Amino acid sequence: MLNTTNGTNDLRVALVTGGSGGIGRAVVKELSDAGIAVAVHYAGNKAGADTLVAEIVEKGGKAISVGGDVADEHAMKTVFDTIEAEFGGIDVVINTAGIMILSPIAEIKLDDLDKMHRTNIRGTFVISQLAAQRVREGGAIINFSTSVTRTQFPNYGAYTASKAAVEAMTMILARELRGKDITVNAVAPGPTATPLFLAGKDEQTIDKLSKAVPLERLGTPEDIAETVVYLATSGRWINGQIIFSNGGLA
Repeated sequence: MLNTTNGTNDLRVALVTGGSGGIGRAVVKELSDAGIAVAVHYAGNKAGADTLVAEIVEKGGKAISVGGDVADEHAMKTVFDTIEAEFGGIDVVINTAGIMILSPIAEIKLDDLDKMHRTNIRGTFVISQLAAQRVREGGAIINFSTSVTRTQFPNYGAYTASKAAVEAMTMILARELRGKDITVNAVAPGPTATPLFLAGKDEQTIDKLSKAVPLERLGTPEDIAETVVYLATSGRWINGQIIFSNGGLA
C-alpha cells in the first residue's frame, strides 16, 4: 500500500516541474491516483498545466498549477511558497523539466549548449537546493538523467554532459541530507515516446532505437512514471541511486 501521509499532515504534497507534458504529465497523473496533492509546474505551457489540474480536480483530486523558469531562484522560491501556502508543506519534489538539443560536439552552437545547461544543470540545482531546504521529513527528491550517459550515442554529447552533472549533484545531495529521512535519487529513462524524444527523428531512427531495447519497443511516459512514483512513495530504502528505466538498453 502506498504511504500518502506524513508526520505533520494527512495529505502528502508533490511538486512536479515540467509537469504539463510528456513524462511530467504521466507522473502527475500517477501521483494524483495515489492520493497525493500535486503542484503542476509549467514554463511556457500554462494552458496544458491548467487543463491537467482541471482534470485532476474533476476526479476528486487536489492540484494547482505553478509557473516559472526553473533556473530562476526567485521565481522558484515563489513556487515553493505558493505550494506551502496552499497545502501546508511539500513532501516530494520531482524535477522532470529539461531541454534537449542534439548535435555533434564539433558542430553544436555554444548558445545551444548554454541554453541546455541553464535549464538542465542550473535549473536542477535551483530546484534541488530549494527542495533540500523545504521538503518535509520522510520526503523524496527525484531528478532526471538519461540512459545516454551509459549508451553514449553520437550527437548527445552536450545534452549528456548536462545530465551527468545532474547525476553528480543527486548522489552528493543524498549524502548531504544524512539524518533528515529524505531520499534523493535520479531516474534515467531510455528511449521514451515523448515529444522531446521524438522531435527531429525520422521513422527509421525511431525504429532503430526501439529495436535496440531487448523488449523491442519504446518506453511510454507511464513506464517512467511508475518508477518515479515508486521512489516517491514506497521506495524508502532506495537512496543516492541512478535508476535506469530503459527496458534493458545496454
